[in-house]
Amino acid sequence: MRAEGQAYIDRIEAALSLVRQSLDWERALRRLDELNARVQDPSLWDNPKEAQAINREQKQLETAIATVNEISSEMSDAIDFVEMGEDEGDDEVVKDGLASLEKLATRADADKVQALLSGEADGNDTYLEIHAGAGGTESQDWAEMLFRMYARWAEKRGFKVETVEYQAGDQAGIKSATLLIKGDNAYGYAKTESGVHRLVRISPYDSSARRHTSFSSVWVYPVIDDDFEIEINESDLKIDTYRASGAGGQHVNTTDSAVRITHQPTGIVVASQNDRSQHKNRATAMNMLKARLYEREMAEREAAAGTEYESKTDIGWGHQIRSYVLQPYQMVKDLRTGVTSPTPDDVLDGALDPFISAALAQRVTGETVEIEDVE
Repeated sequence: MRAEGQAYIDRIEAALSLVRQSLDWERALRRLDELNARVQDPSLWDNPKEAQAINREQKQLETAIATVNEISSEMSDAIDFVEMGEDEGDDEVVKDGLASLEKLATRADADKVQALLSGEADGNDTYLEIHAGAGGTESQDWAEMLFRMYARWAEKRGFKVETVEYQAGDQAGIKSATLLIKGDNAYGYAKTESGVHRLVRISPYDSSARRHTSFSSVWVYPVIDDDFEIEINESDLKIDTYRASGAGGQHVNTTDSAVRITHQPTGIVVASQNDRSQHKNRATAMNMLKARLYEREMAEREAAAGTEYESKTDIGWGHQIRSYVLQPYQMVKDLRTGVTSPTPDDVLDGALDPFISAALAQRVTGETVEIEDVE
């Protein structure tokens, strides 16, 4: 097998191995047999909610297992085709076989990411919060750059994007903002972006053209529905109303319709200002609070299970997940996976999929890597 073909095979096998690991392959095969038997039981449909959940799990497993088997079979066929061409000295046959392997490697990479989205809320819509760190205008401008980056990423994936909350900066940028991203697996794709993001550049706000380092945090949590039971005690809430400001909605409110809710036991704060109605903003903020509390519970479960979880603490040194260097050279580097890009402009325009794919894979393998930060 030529080196080019072996490289495609290695990619395919790595993708299939990761999918099998994420599914817990032998357990998944047994579970599918159980589900197939369960859906044949007429009594299942006496409980429509349970039936729907089982049906959904069955289809997910069927699709994932069938995809792995199909790619494995097609890879074997393509390998045989290439080897036949090599044995017969037919370069055209070899070329066609290598082209098939290349297409299959691309498909395996895409299907791998899809298979990694197996969490109980991965298929849901998602909220994405951005908060500027210390540093005034510099960090607030950086927060707005992240706001645009995630909006562009979501739009490129065909997701719908709404601005729920937007607090303009003192001179430029934003202090905070919350996006609602709607689409299949929106939370599953976005969830690994939670953490602190660091920017290094020559400041456009510094007359001496000095290099500045800025930080902003991103928090991602799923939109939840009635299937997720989250109890909130009203006495634990501090609810404030205020006048919306900035470009968050389709207008600038002239009444105190924006709502901020503080969950005092946890310190979680959510806000909504996108609607003219204070009642609707309060309902949106309550849904956001439920989502934040659910995400917090998931994080605690992951931590208890020994899964690495990015701490949401200080927005600064020691907590960043990714560095974006614009000067004196150009590079974006993920400090968890080591994935890099030499084109920050593309990343800031929404080219995030390589970073997301690697971070999702790392959650499955549990492998950590020693990564030096870029200066």
